[in-house]
Amino acid sequence: MTDRDIHRVAAILKQEIKRWQVPIVGVIAEESRDPFRVLISCVLSLRTQDKTTAEASRRLFELATTPEEMLELSARRIEKAIYPVGFYRTKARNIRSICRTLTTHYGSRVPDDIDELLKLKGVGRKTANLVVTLGYRKPGICVDTHVHRISNRLGYIKTRTPGETEQVLREKLPRKYWMIWNDLLVPYGQNLCRPISPLCSQCRLITYCSRVGVTKSR
Repeated sequence: MTDRDIHRVAAILKQEIKRWQVPIVGVIAEESRDPFRVLISCVLSLRTQDKTTAEASRRLFELATTPEEMLELSARRIEKAIYPVGFYRTKARNIRSICRTLTTHYGSRVPDDIDELLKLKGVGRKTANLVVTLGYRKPGICVDTHVHRISNRLGYIKTRTPGETEQVLREKLPRKYWMIWNDLLVPYGQNLCRPISPLCSQCRLITYCSRVGVTKSR
């Protein structure tokens, strides 16, 4: 895949993903325009299916929608609201820690800077980039397992870790695609370009894809 192909690939992806649901964090960002809800829903979404994240986020935000309100809830109350998201007990503690830090050090405002977001308990680069891009509409590149896998599978980059993928994409990916690259590749990876036995026979990117690492497909 050449550097020039990326524009055609992005155009195809924009059309293809219309048939699938938008990831829940994107839905929450669009509906609420609230960086705090984006941050908390991102924390809940880690290692959790979208449907479960959506239901847990709805239950939790019915109880609290600001850091101050969230701190009024006990860890046990938060656990009960977000169950059965993955690692719900740890996430409940992290949410309280995040809210405490926000009220103490940031005037209850979610930072719009990746380095500052990384200081919050349980927040990694994926979550920080999502908050910056979805919560504040600022440039960032969110790399999850789908972005890492498909960017390499296409042959557009050659990296070993999501962290390395983010840095290489920041150098190589045209800036106009930074904010949407995750939105394009996550639904594509969930539904068609799957980790094991991807549906290559149905893929409109086949002309551009190097199929790196694909040993079996349908």
